[in-house]
Amino acid sequence: MRHVPIRNHSTSLFADWRLALASIVLFWATYLATVIGRALLIGDLDGVLANRMPHIGIGIILTLCIYMSLRAVRPEASLRWRATVAFAASSLAAVAQALFIISTAPDVSASSEEYRTEAREGAVIIQKGNEIRIQRHSGEAPMVFTLPPLEELDRLGKIRIAADAAVVWLFFFLAWSGVYLAMDSAGRVEQVKRRLAEAEAATQAAHVRALRYQVNPHFLFNTLNSLSSLVMTKRNEQAEEMLIALSEFFRTSLSLDPSESITLEREISLQRLYLDIEQRRFPKRLDVTIDVPEELSQMRVPALILQPLVENAIKYGVSRTRAPVHLAIKATPIEDGRARLVVYNSSPIGPQADRDPPSGTGTGLTNVRERLLAHFGASATCHAAPIEDGFRVVLDIPIVKEPEG
Repeated sequence: MRHVPIRNHSTSLFADWRLALASIVLFWATYLATVIGRALLIGDLDGVLANRMPHIGIGIILTLCIYMSLRAVRPEASLRWRATVAFAASSLAAVAQALFIISTAPDVSASSEEYRTEAREGAVIIQKGNEIRIQRHSGEAPMVFTLPPLEELDRLGKIRIAADAAVVWLFFFLAWSGVYLAMDSAGRVEQVKRRLAEAEAATQAAHVRALRYQVNPHFLFNTLNSLSSLVMTKRNEQAEEMLIALSEFFRTSLSLDPSESITLEREISLQRLYLDIEQRRFPKRLDVTIDVPEELSQMRVPALILQPLVENAIKYGVSRTRAPVHLAIKATPIEDGRARLVVYNSSPIGPQADRDPPSGTGTGLTNVRERLLAHFGASATCHAAPIEDGFRVVLDIPIVKEPEG
């Protein structure tokens, strides 16, 4: 039974809690910095901090509640809906903050913070705590008024003050909500891009695998035909040797990841295994030469990219005549950091051929072209054409080597 991992919903729901917590701390740290700066100006740091720290603590808790409200919204919800939830949650948080400030007002110590305003009439209005002093330049005695404590106000007065405070805090909570929604939206966009990239990569890998698996039935069909010929002509010893070579080839080739690239040296080794099988079938008619310089032996190529080309050389060259056929595989470096791989076979043309060319589906060359496109894009090309004494396929591909270490 296939094991399917169970996704922890609570973990995925608050997956960005570190980022959210950092933004909350940053917002309230900024607010605290302004409070400290203001307290230093009036010289009452201890008193201001004692009065404001409870407000900051409750504010952090309320901001966390806004965050949890936003995360409770369905992931597929629109930005407009999330903004609506943010506004509603911020409004409730602002009211809660205002009510907390009013309810704790009796416990707040008197502040030495002083506000001075100069009126047009020349008077100076000084407010310190609940005391308002109006001082005139004429030298008259100042007029002093004492505002009633918050707890002594009537219900309407308390509501008005709470509403004023709630409006101020609403903008603060909305500011954090806006920043968080912006970060969340950016994260969602990045996540969508990442999923699209993963889906595209998965599609590409599936396409490469499909192309790679086309090679196996094609090769197996041709090889079994060769084996059948040996059995039918009573060449049992050669048939046994071919079976051993065939099993070795399949053991090596089928263990490869269809989407992986291998070194050219290993690719050539796989083709030698296959050609060894065919040379057992055509011991006097198939001559093989392979020329790969040492400098290109470690370049990466799609696994078994040469297989359809070598098969076609056997199918359309050796199988058509009883005359000797030369098959060559050659690699040479060319310009622009690319290498040229050539698969050539001499092939009798017209009346020189013993039999008509076998019909084909074009799968081999099409497969090679599509696999090169999937691995290298437009930087790789495949050209196939008959030449004067045979047929040649030319692959120009980028030289990519596996990094050392």
